[in-house]
Amino acid sequence: MNSSRRHHLKSLILSIAAKWIDEEVKEIAAAKEAYMSENCPKPSLSGDQAALMEACKKMHSLIDKMDEERYDLENKVGKANKEIEDLRIKMVDVGGVKKPALKRVRMSADAMLKALLGSKHTVNMDLRAGLKQVKKEEVSVSPRCCLISQ
Repeated sequence: MNSSRRHHLKSLILSIAAKWIDEEVKEIAAAKEAYMSENCPKPSLSGDQAALMEACKKMHSLIDKMDEERYDLENKVGKANKEIEDLRIKMVDVGGVKKPALKRVRMSADAMLKALLGSKHTVNMDLRAGLKQVKKEEVSVSPRCCLISQ
């Protein structure tokens, strides 16, 4: 399938999905409106002050009841989330954590000291150069020592 055909099909799929999302949003709004009209009728504001005060007291009692239910549900959800987290921790403990494979890296002595000591390490240790220098000194010094002692 060439790229223009693929692009055309993708755009068609996206346009259909956009239409479905719009329809779903409209359906949700209609369902919400139907629920509100069924369960929450419009308050009648006609009447004297005592009737309005009574209606306000009823609404406040309903609000308090809903707040208590919401608080209870929040506690239940919190307990369930904590239990889920504990179970996840137990699963990790049982399954164990897989350690990544370590790579072998060649490092110089300077690099090792720098890694261990951090930026405080400023001394350069060139061990090979030190060894060469010692060998040269031994070679140059030893014949003289032999000549002087004879």
